[in-house]
Parts: sequence; structure tokens; C-alpha cells
Amino acid sequence: MYRTKVGVDLAKNIIQVCTLNGKKVTSNVEMSVDEFSAWLAKSKPLTVAFEACSTSNYWYQRAIEAGHDARLISAKLVKAVRQNQKTDKNDALAIAQ
Repeated sequence: MYRTKVGVDLAKNIIQVCTLNGKKVTSNVEMSVDEFSAWLAKSKPLTVAFEACSTSNYWYQRAIEAGHDARLISAKLVKAVRQNQKTDKNDALAIAQ
């Protein structure tokens, strides 16, 4: 059984959240900071990956507190995995992969 993986691209006001179930993208949506915080709290345990940046440690700790398996991913690794132009959606997908 696959564990659901979530790739999160953080920005100041908008957070892009890409959900993978196995190798299939089930959603790739933007959320506000408040929506993402509520989503983290109510979601079942997930593997949540964040691209390392200035705010990633805060969200990493919030995900751990909510019972998720949180990971920080190097920006260089995300760049190597990203297949198309640099957009929030593509970054979130690369982080999840």
C-alpha cells in the first residue's frame, strides 16, 4: 500500500499543495496560509515534503505537530527533478516526487 505524499511549495501568501497517491497526482491546488494550516490539522497522517526556504522550518514543525511525516528537500534537488518551467504547480509536483 502506498502512503500519500504531499509536495508543498511555500510563498508569502499562497501555498501550492500537490498530492500524490502512489505515482498519480490526485490534486495540485493553491491555498491561503489559513487554509493550509487548517488542512494540515484535519488531514490523516501524510508524508509532507517542503522545499527548504526561510519559512519551511516553521511549516515543518507545524506538520510534525499535526502528526505528519515531514521532510525538507534541498532547492537544488527540486530544480533537478522539475521537468517544465518554474511555476508553483511544477515546483510542488517536483517536491512531491
